[in-house]
Amino acid sequence: MAQVVKKIKLQLPGGKATPAPPVGTVLGPAGINIGQFVTQFNDATKDKMGTIIPVDLSVYDDRSFSFVLKVSPASRLILKTLGIEKGSGKTPEVKAGSLTKAQVKAIAEEKMPDLNAGSLEAAERLIAGTARSMGVDVK
Repeated sequence: MAQVVKKIKLQLPGGKATPAPPVGTVLGPAGINIGQFVTQFNDATKDKMGTIIPVDLSVYDDRSFSFVLKVSPASRLILKTLGIEKGSGKTPEVKAGSLTKAQVKAIAEEKMPDLNAGSLEAAERLIAGTARSMGVDVK
């Protein structure tokens, strides 16, 4: 059985990973086949084109690897729901937009597998807090 020798965390655009930096510069020293990783990642994420997807990559002592795809960061999900590029740079004076309770619930349900919340209500509070810190009102 191969032993895990390194764990690497990356955030890459779905379906659009390339061997260029940051992928090549992080994976090269780990000794794994960069082209093979890029191909597998792009195949696994082609339905989420352009969405930022966190990846937990495990590198084994025989230079093989496995990876787990996570759900996009909550802030990215909020921006995507609102259809805006970025949050407010001057929170709380300047508002970037507002989310409804239903939108917060939808984001919480999507992000739930990666959250350490015990219930959907707790997950909604986490998402609402992230939204507030970005200058987004929750109504």
